[in-house]
Amino acid sequence: MSDSSTDRSAAPVLEVWCDLQCPDCRTALDDLHALRARYGDRLELRLRHFPLEKNKHAFAAAQAAEEAWEQGRGWPYAEALLGRVEELARKGEPFLVEIARELDLDAEEFDTALIDGRHILIVDADQAEGKAIGVTGTPTYVIGGERLDGGKSQDGLREKIEEIADRLLAGQEH
Repeated sequence: MSDSSTDRSAAPVLEVWCDLQCPDCRTALDDLHALRARYGDRLELRLRHFPLEKNKHAFAAAQAAEEAWEQGRGWPYAEALLGRVEELARKGEPFLVEIARELDLDAEEFDTALIDGRHILIVDADQAEGKAIGVTGTPTYVIGGERLDGGKSQDGLREKIEEIADRLLAGQEH
């Protein structure tokens, strides 16, 4: 019996290992926007959580982002946070609820989610998986089985991602 579970038409996945309080991850947004513009639905961008200990609100921010995903606005929320990492550092967890309110999300539900910790397991699992595959800093990208570390320098990373994505997409056409 042949295994037909591998869907050859599925879009390649670019995993973006991210700390939502990380200035380098904010810088990476330009690359993510460019990749979205170039590939659209042909490349799936998937945010993975890797909160760094040095950023004291990053773990809560990852939980808040998961709540935003539950409410259907994950990327807009993550991008809003990344655009204002200094404010998050200054204001802390109340800022996470403030951003939710600005995006017309259910802010009370964000508050409750941060208190009851309903998304902690997802964040912990991402972090454990990241460590297992060698993620040490953010942003780190994984595409086509290749890990690209943007924590030290992001120079040339978008081009490398495009090269891999193009190769994966070309492979689907056969």
